[in-house]
Amino acid sequence: MWPAGIVRQLRKTLPPGFIANPSVRLGTFYEIDVSTYETEDAPASASWKQGHGTNGTATAQWNATEPSVAVEVEPDEEYEYAVNIYDTEREQTLVAAIEIVSPANKDRPEKRNSFVAKCAALLRQGVSVCVVDLVTIRQFNLYTELMTFIGQGRADPMSENPPATYAASCRWGPRGDKSRLETWSRVMTVGQPLPSLPLWLRAELAITLDLESTYEQACHDLWIE
Repeated sequence: MWPAGIVRQLRKTLPPGFIANPSVRLGTFYEIDVSTYETEDAPASASWKQGHGTNGTATAQWNATEPSVAVEVEPDEEYEYAVNIYDTEREQTLVAAIEIVSPANKDRPEKRNSFVAKCAALLRQGVSVCVVDLVTIRQFNLYTELMTFIGQGRADPMSENPPATYAASCRWGPRGDKSRLETWSRVMTVGQPLPSLPLWLRAELAITLDLESTYEQACHDLWIE
């Protein structure tokens, strides 16, 4: 409900040309980025079936050797609670992402690494990222781990004693003739109002991300006191 609540708020505050969509994934998730298809008007493949290439030359089939690694693995489970913001004037380019940390993002080293790597990849693509973490049952700070991942582990004073609950807005991109990383981090305390963060849409354009009002509305809709 919280990502949907954030989208409802952003619909009122996003300037023209921007849209927001919630993204919630629970459990195993597979996505095909690039696919190829055989069309009905494709050339006949009889020459291939006869062991020849399309130019009539013989094509040797590769006989696979034993693999270097062959182990039984469990399907990867991806948990995501996020809101993505797109610029419709630039062919719906992703410009900002609000990542809400779930317990599953923090329960194992590989899950924490996956979350941090995803945020780092978004930042390197010029997408601003807001990380919001209300998970109190696991004492890891994925924002400080993100800063370490991108080589700035000591840049934020929060890294000296990382809190379990926090929120941070990050952006990384060209500023003049240099590249600049900027973050706005806030400690979140149980029983205290959630902070507001800047949500960057362009280099000189940001709106307010009001976490408190959207969280309260989600709790109200779910009858959570």
